Amino acid sequence: MNRASFLKRLLTIHIPAALIVLLAVGPFAWMVLTSLTPSADIAARGVSLTPAGWSADNYARLLGRTSFLANMGHSFIVALGTVALGLLVSVSAAYAFSRFRFPGRRLLMLQFLLVNMFPIVLLILPLFVLMRRFGILDTHLGLIIANATTAIPFAVWMLTSYVGAIPKSLDEAAMIDGCSRLSAMRRVVLPLALPGIISTGIYIFITAWNEYLYALTLGGRNVRTVTVAIQTLIGEFQIEWGLLAAGGVFGALPVTILFLLVQRRLVGGLTQGAVKG
Repeated sequence: MNRASFLKRLLTIHIPAALIVLLAVGPFAWMVLTSLTPSADIAARGVSLTPAGWSADNYARLLGRTSFLANMGHSFIVALGTVALGLLVSVSAAYAFSRFRFPGRRLLMLQFLLVNMFPIVLLILPLFVLMRRFGILDTHLGLIIANATTAIPFAVWMLTSYVGAIPKSLDEAAMIDGCSRLSAMRRVVLPLALPGIISTGIYIFITAWNEYLYALTLGGRNVRTVTVAIQTLIGEFQIEWGLLAAGGVFGALPVTILFLLVQRRLVGGLTQGAVKG
């Protein structure tokens, strides 16, 4: 009986789970191995699977001969700016939607949801025209505003559910004790909603860091982020696979480290925010 149950778990749970993990991790592992193999060896013998054939030559060329570190600096500025703008707008909007009942509330919430249903490529042309008219094309501010247009709708939905789960009686008790509405939000609601705010900020940061279309069309010269910089490593007549893989690994490293550090808080904030809609 135990042998039959073990075989059943092995076939229905363990093996499918191992295959899913292999499919998810395999491409990233292959990219790391490619980045550690010198370009000459990749062309001659393929990717090296043993440490004997590994080298840091691709990383040395990436950091020494290209402006990749400067590109990462641009990505940090854009991502952190998007987090600041996104949280400033979404926290205020979420508090208003969860605490007040006003005409058009459901329609506005529906519009936030509809924005996420359209591909971002549809917004590129109007954003390009507006930013060129206001003189913020190919600037950090322009990319921050562009990324915020896609990050804010989801953030508002997520934080509205999270703030809505906090009892309104806490706000009322704070205002009875002399706090204003704004002070009650700052002293009572925001500390209780901090896990959800942190989770939303992490989501916005990862989304802004990995964004490519806006960075390519609304920036790319003066402000070139990591995603665009990796694309420029592809030559016209040949592809430096080792250099390209090194750029991919180095570009994904900050987001990977951030996710590993805060994964429990991120998952907890996402699930708690989904309790009440």
